[in-house]
Amino acid sequence: MARQQEIEINTRLGRRRISMDKVIHFPRGLAGFEDEHEFTLLQIRPEAPLLVLQSMQNPTLGLLVADPYSFLPSYNVTVGDAEQKLLRLKNVRQVAVLVTVSIPPGQPERTALNLTGPILVNHKLRIGLQVPQPEGSGPARIYLQPGPDGNPRTVDEPDPPSPGAQE
Repeated sequence: MARQQEIEINTRLGRRRISMDKVIHFPRGLAGFEDEHEFTLLQIRPEAPLLVLQSMQNPTLGLLVADPYSFLPSYNVTVGDAEQKLLRLKNVRQVAVLVTVSIPPGQPERTALNLTGPILVNHKLRIGLQVPQPEGSGPARIYLQPGPDGNPRTVDEPDPPSPGAQE
């Protein structure tokens, strides 16, 4: 039986051994990183809901990502014919959907899922594509800290008052 090829790379999480069958090719790169085409998904911790989409070539390039449906079951992604063809999809349910996560320094309560540019991954063929969503198709982002009603807060809602803030 042939042994799977692995390589060792530097990542934002330290040195890691990566199986080549876990490398995802992004033919268009990602927004702001169009020259980066090879990535892998790394677990931060086994129980963590967030992953790192790590560049195979650039150890400093690792984007925090999450499955949006874990936080927002009604999230809807629009995928055009060209994107479906590039991802070689017969059905849009063949892909994993990820969104980038932003955590402002020192403000973990403002952790947000960025919904305007989901990343689709055809795991079977190891092809990835970032698919910008049409303007007005939904909120640009949601904060993970729920609002007073227990539902996710969208970017249009005010931030919660900081501890000790006076009104």
